[in-house]
Amino acid sequence: MAGFALAGAITPGPVNLIALRHGGGRCRITAFVYVLGASLSYAAIVWLMGQSGHWLLKQPELLRWAPRICAAYLLWLAWRLASSHVDSSGETNTSAALQTGLSKAFVQGVAIQSLNPKAWLVALSGVGIFVAPLASPQMPLETALLLFCTISLLACLLGVGFWAALGRALTQWLSTPKRQQRLNQTLALLLLISVVSMLA
Repeated sequence: MAGFALAGAITPGPVNLIALRHGGGRCRITAFVYVLGASLSYAAIVWLMGQSGHWLLKQPELLRWAPRICAAYLLWLAWRLASSHVDSSGETNTSAALQTGLSKAFVQGVAIQSLNPKAWLVALSGVGIFVAPLASPQMPLETALLLFCTISLLACLLGVGFWAALGRALTQWLSTPKRQQRLNQTLALLLLISVVSMLA
């Protein structure tokens, strides 16, 4: 169960690409807050799929439009990433600016994970493979689901956190605005490719 959750969380995808970018930024706390938002969002998705996954599978219109809406958001995000301006000035040190940055990072983590079709599919698969078979008189379905949600949260913190740490490791290479811009454009291209492959 833990291996499945970690494999789903650490493989490349939109959430991890943005984690890489946040990790390469100046503020470590912002990267952590992004990882936390994405991880909590994924745990909520697992819980929702455990509660109503069978209902969602019976909604053909929702299943048809959900990937398109997610793809539109991710394409917008790729465009924003590719066209973002790199700040070559010093680190902002006002508490108001830091608070705004943290709030934005958390909301971005929640939003990207919530609109990530991979997250919904992995969550539904995990619920079907692990939660349902665990349910028994000794372990009620709700307990099994809570266990899987907890494992998924920890796996997501590790998996997405790994990508943020990788971004942090690239910090020295990202010391110039030109390299930061190149990274943003490369990540935008990878995001675009992941969206196209998702829709194909």
